[in-house]
Amino acid sequence: MNIVVTGASSGVGFEAVLELILQNHHRVLALARSQDKLTRLLEIGKGLNPDCTLLPVAFDIVHDDYAGLQQFIQTHFEGRIDILINNAGALINKPFAQTDEQDFVEMLQSNFLGHVRLIQSVLPMMTQGSHIVNIGSMASFQGSVKMGGLSAYAASKAALHTLTESLSQELVPQQISVNCLALGSVQTEMLEKAFPDYESPVMAFEMGKYIADFALNGHKFFNGKILPVALNTI
Repeated sequence: MNIVVTGASSGVGFEAVLELILQNHHRVLALARSQDKLTRLLEIGKGLNPDCTLLPVAFDIVHDDYAGLQQFIQTHFEGRIDILINNAGALINKPFAQTDEQDFVEMLQSNFLGHVRLIQSVLPMMTQGSHIVNIGSMASFQGSVKMGGLSAYAASKAALHTLTESLSQELVPQQISVNCLALGSVQTEMLEKAFPDYESPVMAFEMGKYIADFALNGHKFFNGKILPVALNTI
């Protein structure tokens, strides 16, 4: 499998990559903005499986030029992508009255528009049986208990949820599946920064393993689904 994972420098993206590279028949392109953290990912990955094919590339899905990324995929992956895991994102915890328009713009760019750009860029390289996995949030899951301070974040993830449902139907003729995992809280750097006093019962490596397995197998059972993955609604 040729697999692209965004937001791979930390948290669940980091852990999902480490799970995927344990099998030698997977080739993983790990994208993130931090080259230093990607270097660490490669070191750990090679330590776990010296024969793995892990290609870490510093890339900003919001601002960078996609022509270079497309050429990289053509060169190293023969221009074929089987799985895309859209995990990159950001989180702002701020009362609505203090949330300005730029905060909403930042959240939409990081949690929605960047993924739109990436999907559009790699979609021509995806064939029958491919799987797009969007990482959403329980903060945006319909009917879940909502937390104050997450209006901009939740709105941006809700857009990603709706894109999942719409795109899955559009890609039925190509037999490309699109699903979204609405994650509850996971103990990551992003969570600790936004909620320093909260400790999640779910560790990043546990959720990373789940995401990796779902990316490989979930499309056999689901398409166009927003699936809650949480022990609680936070």
